[in-house]
Amino acid sequence: QVRLVESGGGSVQGGGSLTLSCAAFGFDISKAVMGWFRRTAGEQREMVACIRDDSTIKYAYAESMRGRFTMSKDNAKKTLSLQMHSLKPEDSGMYYCAYDHSTGTCSSSPSMYNDWGQGTQVTVSS
Repeated sequence: QVRLVESGGGSVQGGGSLTLSCAAFGFDISKAVMGWFRRTAGEQREMVACIRDDSTIKYAYAESMRGRFTMSKDNAKKTLSLQMHSLKPEDSGMYYCAYDHSTGTCSSSPSMYNDWGQGTQVTVSS
């Protein structure tokens, strides 16, 4: 049974850093398409970054996130990570990892992902 469990969220002051983790259960992540998404205040769920089945990473096009977030994967630990630096109050929200069973590509559309974790809350104060 596929299960995704995020952790690492919390409260941080603006300019600070957090590293989120997603533990994956029930499938082989070495060839999996997985993504980090977030839902910030008043916004739809949006992609932060995605890793393809060949382990290349695609980052969101949103200028607001460029250069501050780094995604990585540890196949041995079956864990997906998201390092976030220079955090801003507008980065506050719920962060989710997701697994796409079938497309083999990094879609920015949440509807293309089959399984989701429960999310981890990030709060950035000014």
